Amino acid sequence: MEFREISDEQWKFIKPRLPPQPITGRKRADDRKVINGILFVLITGCRWGDMPVIYGSRATAWRRLKWWSEEGVWNKIMESLRDSAYQEGKFSMDVVC
Repeated sequence: MEFREISDEQWKFIKPRLPPQPITGRKRADDRKVINGILFVLITGCRWGDMPVIYGSRATAWRRLKWWSEEGVWNKIMESLRDSAYQEGKFSMDVVC
């Protein structure tokens, strides 16, 4: 499978489903860059240490993947994507079954 960064359209869908930036303290690293880094590692199968530096800190990407997995953020994004596709007629339960 070939890696492609998330498009502007995909980002518009994902961004509102992410946890909000903290009100106080330090802001999170750029979510879009971090997600692209996570996807790069997961799609290419490379080691975290081989993630390109353009996606930020490898440790940040790994921690964000773990944190958002534990918090159910990825599941919420996937459920929203499924529901959106179903409402737009791009997803059919007949096909799934």
